[in-house]
Amino acid sequence: MNLIEEFNDYRARMNDKIMAADNKVIKRFFNLDTNAYAEGALDIKTKEMIGLACSMVLRCDDCIKYHLGKCHEAGLNSKEIFEVFSIATLIGGSIVIPHLRRATEYWEELENQ
Repeated sequence: MNLIEEFNDYRARMNDKIMAADNKVIKRFFNLDTNAYAEGALDIKTKEMIGLACSMVLRCDDCIKYHLGKCHEAGLNSKEIFEVFSIATLIGGSIVIPHLRRATEYWEELENQ
């Protein structure tokens, strides 16, 4: 199983378990997240780039993978992704570099699938 399948399978499996708990607050939070990234004054592509940059600065590898997948779905190309990477690295500093490495690896997997 490759990086993408492994991540997506785990995420789906655990989200199913979380939703099965039927907790109103968690369900509302998940819904808020879904709605925040819907088309609005900003297009989906822009929102996903913001989500990716923030995730890198916050150093959340799961979030980075998720937003990279969404960026790929939204049609971003490698030049655009590396501009997002550059902004995130500038804002977050050198501590972002290990996440930048893993993000680059994951992006390559997305591009090669």
